[in-house]
Amino acid sequence: MSQAFLKEQDDSVLANQLPDRPQSEHPNYVTREGLERLHAKVRDLQERRASLEAQVDDPHKQQELAQVERDLRYYQGRIEKAIVVDLSQQPTDEVHFGAIVEVEDENGEHHTFTIVGEDEADVTKNRVSWVSPLAKAMLGAKVGDTVTWQRPAGDLELEIVKIRYPD
Repeated sequence: MSQAFLKEQDDSVLANQLPDRPQSEHPNYVTREGLERLHAKVRDLQERRASLEAQVDDPHKQQELAQVERDLRYYQGRIEKAIVVDLSQQPTDEVHFGAIVEVEDENGEHHTFTIVGEDEADVTKNRVSWVSPLAKAMLGAKVGDTVTWQRPAGDLELEIVKIRYPD
């Protein structure tokens, strides 16, 4: 067997392996529900991988399989680095990870945000990552404190109105 043949085989394997998605530099704090969602994502990807492995003759399926493999490595890495935060141990009088925080902005409008892990963040549900500028502004604050949310659209003053943690 010639080296040229081996090189071609190695190149085709490399062509189907995508570079890894970068992992966050921050500790991977998660809620119990967030960790469950990460595990569910891995299970879904494993099922998709098994389905695609049966169709490896199709070049489009090979590319999709490479994407699934990359995502699987990413989510498995997130699980390996997960640090589950026991929300029942958080101080109830201060904003910390897992807090549901009601604020009043300088225009008198009320907003409620939940501080969660990076993988759990969802702006449509007002779930903000603990490393976001909004969460960083609120962390450690108490009811009655005013914090400044530094935004690209301009700073916004927020008064902490209520702090609670999920049951």
